Amino acid sequence: MTVYPLTGVIRPYAWGSRTAIAGLQGRPAPTAEPEAELWLGAHPGDPSTVPGPGGPVHLDGLIAGDPAGQLGEDVAERFGPRLPYLMKVLAAAAPLSLQAHPDAAYAKEAFARQEADPEAPKNYTDAHHKPEILVALTPFEALCGFRPPATAADVIAGFALPRLDPVVTALRSGDLSEAVRLLLTWPEDDRKPLIDDVVAAVAAHPADHPHADSHRLAAKLADHYPGDPGVLVALLLNLVRLAPGEAIWMPAGNLHAYLNGLGVELMAASDNVLRGGLTPKRVDVAELLRVLRFEVLDDPLLHPHDLAPGVTAWRVPVPDFELYRITLTADRPPARIPGSGPRILLGTEGDVHVGEEHGIPVTLHPGTAAYAPADTGPLTAAGLGTIFVAAVPD
Repeated sequence: MTVYPLTGVIRPYAWGSRTAIAGLQGRPAPTAEPEAELWLGAHPGDPSTVPGPGGPVHLDGLIAGDPAGQLGEDVAERFGPRLPYLMKVLAAAAPLSLQAHPDAAYAKEAFARQEADPEAPKNYTDAHHKPEILVALTPFEALCGFRPPATAADVIAGFALPRLDPVVTALRSGDLSEAVRLLLTWPEDDRKPLIDDVVAAVAAHPADHPHADSHRLAAKLADHYPGDPGVLVALLLNLVRLAPGEAIWMPAGNLHAYLNGLGVELMAASDNVLRGGLTPKRVDVAELLRVLRFEVLDDPLLHPHDLAPGVTAWRVPVPDFELYRITLTADRPPARIPGSGPRILLGTEGDVHVGEEHGIPVTLHPGTAAYAPADTGPLTAAGLGTIFVAAVPD
């Protein structure tokens, strides 16, 4: 077998949906517990499995046993005996934490420093960066990157709360870093009263208030995270509403949060997350401020490239991964699957058969996946439906 059926692991985080992943896979819903992420890859935190002669085999172990064959000599030389990316299906029914990820150089340095000091805060789980992209499968809402500080100043000033004046002043001077620091270090005893006052101000505003959209978002976030200053930090970011098929790119240092929806996510294989609010978990403000890039993100969307009829690519400026989508219709012939090296293939619509010219194909139904090692020959997709393909750039 040269293309393996791949079985992923579902993570039951509290913000996950009880219907979205189950619905994609055709299972009964609602599920007994939230289903937040379907992991497809070889990350040691939850490696996927492929069939073996004695039962399921973990993908990380398969790769470790034959790095050159599974990854290709070039990928194994560049990244070591590890798959450099992790694919996920993400299903958000409630807002995730505000978060950012370190770049590659800083992740390596910070992890080494942390491991050398037993007393150091445990902010990092590995020495790798975690840039990521997300392509919406359903309408999807997210916060992604800083909006112009003058716009954020108007939004915060719209609450008409004098004690937020220092934040407004910082924003009007263009100092995003100081605005974030002020909010995340807000006095503990005034956090709940402040957010309560924000919610009360929203309720008192007319429906046509000039910042009604942002203010309604603050009230919604406060319902989930009462007393969390991240409610206000969120208003410094772009609110992005994705239609199915649209994508966002989150490079290192980009503050972001998913709010709701179902999407395909592809990232470097790391679990390094620095949180900035909207969470009951620990927030290391000083470390977050070191990692964040206080730059305005004018266009949060990642625009695709059409390679052939029905074949789309999202390319990003990192060496770890690239993402393709193939859509097969009745009037299109079978498509050559792009990419090389180790690939993970995920079905999202219809029934698509993937395999080598003379090999045994794997049929991908929605929510099922396959793995093709680097030593697999050219792959073709046939049938009717849509698949996503994760690969390592040449």
